[in-house]
Amino acid sequence: MHIPDIPSYFALKAIHIIFMVSYFAGIFYLIRLFVYFIDTNEKPELEREILRKQYIYMISRLWDIITVPAGIIMLITGTLMMINTRGDITFYILREPWFHIKLVFVGALALYHYWSWRCIRRIKAGKFNTTSIKLRMMNEVATIILFAVIFIVIFKQYFMGMWLSLLISFIALVLVIMLVVKLVNRKKKK
Repeated sequence: MHIPDIPSYFALKAIHIIFMVSYFAGIFYLIRLFVYFIDTNEKPELEREILRKQYIYMISRLWDIITVPAGIIMLITGTLMMINTRGDITFYILREPWFHIKLVFVGALALYHYWSWRCIRRIKAGKFNTTSIKLRMMNEVATIILFAVIFIVIFKQYFMGMWLSLLISFIALVLVIMLVVKLVNRKKKK
């Protein structure tokens, strides 16, 4: 295993983690605001209009000021960590099998980010019609991606030897999360 230039690598890693946390906080709250926006359908017209205007404002600010900038910094620092090497080995991390799997989940996160952006555009255009249950389920997609990436990074040295047990555990975790969401939403309906 190649050791990068330690001081700058750990500085980048710290910044990467801080902005990853900020990004996910933004994404989690964003979907929650989508749920609140959809829940205004049950309100009287005047209250619905006031609330929707406020939610659109909150969504825009959250996206433009926190989520997107944090995502950009997370992406830049992640890329710089891939480049930050010592000697003649550039992008050594791309040789690591666990990193390829992490990149698959980062790609899934990029698709989720795109989906979120599309939802924002539909909300602003007045064409956002979905159910709060579907939004709550979509909120768990980000949770699943976060769990997967964290476990892959933590178990990186052992990942390829443990991939089957980690995959089974991950699938069980996904099922538990989805079951909890369904149970909570079922209770809300009653």
